[in-house]
Amino acid sequence: MNLGAMVDLGVDPDYLIAELEKLNIEGFHLEIQKDIRRGISGTKATVIIENPDNEKHRHLRHVEELINQSSLSSEVKVLSLKIFDLIAVAEAKVHNISKQSVHFHEVGALDSIADIVGAAICLDFLKVDKVMSAPIQLGGGMVKCAHGLMPVPAPATALIVQNVPIKAGLVQHEATTPTGAAILVATVDEFTDQIDFQIHKTAYGIGQRDISEVPNVLRVYLSENNDVTDNTTLEEAWMVECNIDDMNPEWYDHLFRKLLEAGASDVFLTPIIMKKLRPANTLSVLCNNKIKPEIKAIIFRNSTTIGLREHAVTKTVLERQVKEIETEIGKVAVKYSFFEGKEIRFKPESDELARLAVQHGLSLNEVEKIVNKNR
Repeated sequence: MNLGAMVDLGVDPDYLIAELEKLNIEGFHLEIQKDIRRGISGTKATVIIENPDNEKHRHLRHVEELINQSSLSSEVKVLSLKIFDLIAVAEAKVHNISKQSVHFHEVGALDSIADIVGAAICLDFLKVDKVMSAPIQLGGGMVKCAHGLMPVPAPATALIVQNVPIKAGLVQHEATTPTGAAILVATVDEFTDQIDFQIHKTAYGIGQRDISEVPNVLRVYLSENNDVTDNTTLEEAWMVECNIDDMNPEWYDHLFRKLLEAGASDVFLTPIIMKKLRPANTLSVLCNNKIKPEIKAIIFRNSTTIGLREHAVTKTVLERQVKEIETEIGKVAVKYSFFEGKEIRFKPESDELARLAVQHGLSLNEVEKIVNKNR
């Protein structure tokens, strides 16, 4: 349903199919067609398994190798692996095993690999700045899964949707699978019932089943914020902080790396003086609400603090665009920032400067001058 909705919203179906082929998996293909559910027309995407009896079971490392060895973009790879990891962690907790030992029941299937990687491909194609969603509707009744007959939600789904808004009981069947839940949790920036934006386009993904209670469709909107004229965006975020006066300074590098890899927007230290005139540091971590539980866990496990404080903040973010420019020493990714409709910043990515400096035996200053000359 998600793939159908994204195509109905504007993703080029030929592009989606071509990108999925980069996984180099034989045995499936994607069919996309118009369809109707209860009088509502939209797009239905169906993953056709060509020989279901020969479908392989996969562990997390097999899926990771499959994605990492493909020629998909780095953005698609990162998001795909994030979604798979959410499901692996949940299944590992359900079975009390390591996530690398999980036998993917649903996710190892070709259709779910296509669903997850396809979701990442579609979002990368649309280049949206923010994803919003209503609370996740789980459904009701019972569901047959690898654990037997279980009440909705399935055990893995229940773990995946922890700390995000949910609803239940709209229909008496499973309305959100572990795959669907993981796609939402990994991609949604804000869960809200409020629609306070201007709708530019409405699209529908058609479900495989035709149920009687409600139309089995996924509705998505495409919106653009025209109220902000200064090229800034307001974003809700959280600041998680603690004071540390008894930790080996060599540990900070590892702690910073873990926090940034988890998705923290910023991590920094502020020197302070604590009680009894002890020199110390305030560790500050800026993150969104979705990853706040993980951020807190990383701090507790990788530092000496025994307490945290947290508060909501509002970020004002300039519009930014990353473009690749040609220079005489190679291509360079640069970031442009805009305010009140005008470009006010031009900054080459530091990793790109370092790469070219090493490649050509130049100083960073020399590389930066070459890049600025070709802007």
